[in-house]
Amino acid sequence: MKLVSFSTSHGPSFGVVRDNTIFDLGKRLDGRFADLKALIAADAFAEAAQAIEGAQGDHVLSDVTLLPVIPNPEQIFCVGLNYAEHVKETQREVTEQPTIFMRLPASQVGHGQPMLRPPETQQFDYEGEIAVIIGRGGRRISEADAWHHVAGYACYNDGSVRDWQRHTTQWGPGKNFYRTGAFGPWMVTRDEIAPNSLMTLVTRLNGQEVQRATTDMLIHGIAKQIAYLSTFTPLFAGDVIVTGTPGGVGAKRHPPLFMKPGDVVEVEVDRIGRLSNPIADEA
Repeated sequence: MKLVSFSTSHGPSFGVVRDNTIFDLGKRLDGRFADLKALIAADAFAEAAQAIEGAQGDHVLSDVTLLPVIPNPEQIFCVGLNYAEHVKETQREVTEQPTIFMRLPASQVGHGQPMLRPPETQQFDYEGEIAVIIGRGGRRISEADAWHHVAGYACYNDGSVRDWQRHTTQWGPGKNFYRTGAFGPWMVTRDEIAPNSLMTLVTRLNGQEVQRATTDMLIHGIAKQIAYLSTFTPLFAGDVIVTGTPGGVGAKRHPPLFMKPGDVVEVEVDRIGRLSNPIADEA
């Protein structure tokens, strides 16, 4: 299934996407789940599928506002320097353990919504990535068991304010400006993408390909990321792991290629879909 969070004039909800139609699970499940995170926590995918069996859709996809797949995660973990080409272009070294930083929920937008360039910078960069959404939480999860804790996968754009990222050795400020990242358009559930499936990630800026990689190129794979993160903190249903960006970021091009108002950036993963966002200046 493709699961999505969205809003209409009646407020936020969540549902299943088929073709260009949304089946509103907030309505069809009689309010038993507050949001998509609650559905995931209950592992109620079978119930969701049953609720839409033989039904007509409730919304045309283009008529709703798509929200970040999980608008309210407890934790968003991002893995840096996780493709060799990106490590090389940043002139850093491969580390024995994953490089981790955090994002805040308010730093995200959904598919189709503007990613905002803040007035403090001209160095607004793209980073196409694959996001993993945690289904079953846990602590000290082994790599062998890690796949059982995955709910699904989505596209992610870890939009980065490069000059603020370089203020110190800690990257947090440059990764957390308001509405600079994007998460969507939907989550593809784990049953549609088997563990260790090869996925191809492509980023385009104004239709021009700027990044391409496959998941077999990850330095620290998804199972290791889950095991590592769950060692130092519990993982919860709805948590998001953003697994790393490949080489080709704008800051390391000659000349640099930064996003500006009027641009459109796309992150496409062959097994998931395409996340597309316009760029606008923050008012």
